[in-house]
Amino acid sequence: MDIEDIDVFIGIDVGKAEHWATALSQEGRKVLDRPLPNDEERLRALYKKLADHGTLLVVVDQPATIGALAVAVAQDMGITVGYLPGLSMRRIADLTPGSAKTDAKDAAVIAQAARTMPHTLHAISTSDEETAALSMLTGFDLDLARQVNQTKGRIRGQPFTQTPPSPRDRGGALAGRTTPSWRSSPPGTAPADLKRAGKARIDAKLKKHGCRRHATWAAQIGSALEHQTVVVAGTDAAAVVLPHLARQLIALHAQRADVAAQAGDPGAGPPSLPGPDHPCPGSGVPAAAVFLAETLGKTFDTGAHLASYAGLAPVTRRSGSSIRGEHVSHGGNKRLKRAMFLSAFASLRSDPVSRAYYQRKRDQGKRHNQAVLALAHRRILTLHAMIRDGALYDPQPATKLPAAA
Repeated sequence: MDIEDIDVFIGIDVGKAEHWATALSQEGRKVLDRPLPNDEERLRALYKKLADHGTLLVVVDQPATIGALAVAVAQDMGITVGYLPGLSMRRIADLTPGSAKTDAKDAAVIAQAARTMPHTLHAISTSDEETAALSMLTGFDLDLARQVNQTKGRIRGQPFTQTPPSPRDRGGALAGRTTPSWRSSPPGTAPADLKRAGKARIDAKLKKHGCRRHATWAAQIGSALEHQTVVVAGTDAAAVVLPHLARQLIALHAQRADVAAQAGDPGAGPPSLPGPDHPCPGSGVPAAAVFLAETLGKTFDTGAHLASYAGLAPVTRRSGSSIRGEHVSHGGNKRLKRAMFLSAFASLRSDPVSRAYYQRKRDQGKRHNQAVLALAHRRILTLHAMIRDGALYDPQPATKLPAAA
């Protein structure tokens, strides 16, 4: 954008119910300074009124979520839009007189930064819209994942109240780890019903619903039931609760699958990682969606910069001759770091190259988490190289990657 062509700089400190808008002329004269309802009609009226002064530039501090309407209306009216990152805004605000933090002051800081420091602004492009969509989808998927873990925990805990496992037989615990489909419509979920069904029928049901160790689990469930003759208080209630929990778990898995399909369909939404037919092992749709959501619109000159942004680069501590060493970073982008860690952990089963690298780190004396973090560091360097070169995943690249500590 050419700042010399802009006549009015509109800084908007966005809010849920209303924003605060401050407009400055090219000379720094305040043209507008008042609250602005988060309403399309009022936004259009304001932009139209200020357009009488000349060409407009609208700058917000949040281009998505609560600032999305202000941005969308401006774009629809053909007005140039940019945004000032929150960290930059706070640093600029620290240089202005006064220690108070108000919406009016923040809006004035945004407008002044747009007028005098255009290099601090970021253009809002298609990638920002994709980032907003991916952020929403991945955020919802994270909420669903937490609900899945919570529901699984309740299902696994229920059998302990019905059939407490003895030290030599954990059949009661295994009864809570059978497939959700079976738990939603089993041959009765109370211990007495399971005992009447018998091992053969339990085994058949487990096998039908895809349990891998169905025979072992059926035997251990039956053994636990045989060794207990008393009925624990609350057993009947637990038999009512368990099918509901199982159906809830099935529904949560279906919702996660639907979100993953929306996030990973290139024709219906955001792009996927390079080489969808030859993906980086362990980088499924959820991990790829988080990676894209947290990196789209950002520029990383090197893989080391990306690793540092994700909090996967080790932090060096040196001071004279007394303090020397490195430690794991506790900063960086938490969501991206978590996604890369889980992706690296998943790759240990599916990728021999990743497994060999992990084992090499373990042989060097690193603990499990340290070795997985080192693998995650190496993988994010690989992803950066794939995106930079537009190449598919190659487990043995010709150019050696930098060593991950």
